[in-house]
Amino acid sequence: MNCTIDLDARRVNHSICFWDDGACTNWAESYFSRLRRAEVGVHHHISGKYLQAYASEMAWREDHRRQSNGAQFSAVASKALALGKSKAWRGYWQR
Repeated sequence: MNCTIDLDARRVNHSICFWDDGACTNWAESYFSRLRRAEVGVHHHISGKYLQAYASEMAWREDHRRQSNGAQFSAVASKALALGKSKAWRGYWQR
């Protein structure tokens, strides 16, 4: 039995199979699982206003999870120092 997948979106018809030709949903499921665990364990609540920022952070973590902590720190620190103050996050605790 051969699954049919849409090569543009890499969709898998789960009524036929769960994996075919390198396309699967494990990455998406892993990402959403880590996002839910971060909300419960680290952030405790994610406001809808800042959902995109939290989702972007978790996407970065998902993409770089196999790097060492030192490499992750260097990447984040160099980008943070290069960008300067954030207009969106500056003074958010005072709002």
